[in-house]
Amino acid sequence: MTDNEHRTVLIVGASKGLGLAMVAEFLRRDWRVIATVRGENRTELDALDEDGRLEVEKLDVTMPEQITALRDRLAGRRLDLLFVNAGIAHDNLPVAAVSTDSFVEVMVTNALSPLRIVETLEDLVPESGTIGVMSSRQGSVSQNTRGGHEVYRASKSALNQLFRSFAARHADDPRTLLLINPGHVQTELGGEGATLTVDDSIPGVVDTIVAHAGEGGLQFLDYQNAVVPW
Repeated sequence: MTDNEHRTVLIVGASKGLGLAMVAEFLRRDWRVIATVRGENRTELDALDEDGRLEVEKLDVTMPEQITALRDRLAGRRLDLLFVNAGIAHDNLPVAAVSTDSFVEVMVTNALSPLRIVETLEDLVPESGTIGVMSSRQGSVSQNTRGGHEVYRASKSALNQLFRSFAARHADDPRTLLLINPGHVQTELGGEGATLTVDDSIPGVVDTIVAHAGEGGLQFLDYQNAVVPW
C-alpha cells in the first residue's frame, strides 16, 4: 500500500476534456477520486473505474442548492485536494457585441461558481490539504497584449481576483491555494488548433499540484510549474 492510496481528490467538472483527464491521471497515481458531472454523460468516467476508487456525483456548478447538497452528501469526508475545473467560453467577440445574458453566464460559471464551491466545501480540506482552481494564461492582465476572447479573459481575471480575496481573508490558513494555467490545450473549449494535447498538459498539471502540497499560500502557476504573472 502506498501513501497515495489514502489521498482523496474531488474534481469538479470532470465529464470531458481536462477534468476527465485529471481523473484518469489521479487514478493512475493511486488516489481516490470523487468526480462531478453536470448531466447524465458519465460513460467515459465510469470506464476509468477499474478498482472502485472512483465515485461520481452530479453537480451543476451554477446551482447553489446543488453545491450545498453535495456538501451534505460529503459530510465527514476528508478531501486532500479540492479542485474546480468547470468552465465555459462563448463566441470570440468584442465585449460590446456580447449580449448581457452571455456575459452573465460566462461570469457566473467561470468566476462566481468556483468560489461558491470553494467557500461551501473548504471545511472538508484539512490544514495539510490543497484547494485549486483551473485558471488560464488569459486570466493574466499583464500578459494580455493581443486582446480577443474578451469575456473569457475577464472571467478568468475575475476568478483570479476572487480567489486572491479568499486567500487574503484566510491569511493565517496553512492550506495550499493554487490557480493553475493548463496551457492552450486541444479540448472542446481550447479548439483543435491548440498547441498542446491533453497528454502534454495534464500530467504536468498534476505534477505541479502535488509538488506544492503542504507549502501553504497562494500561487498562480502553469502546467510546467512556472509562475504566471498576475
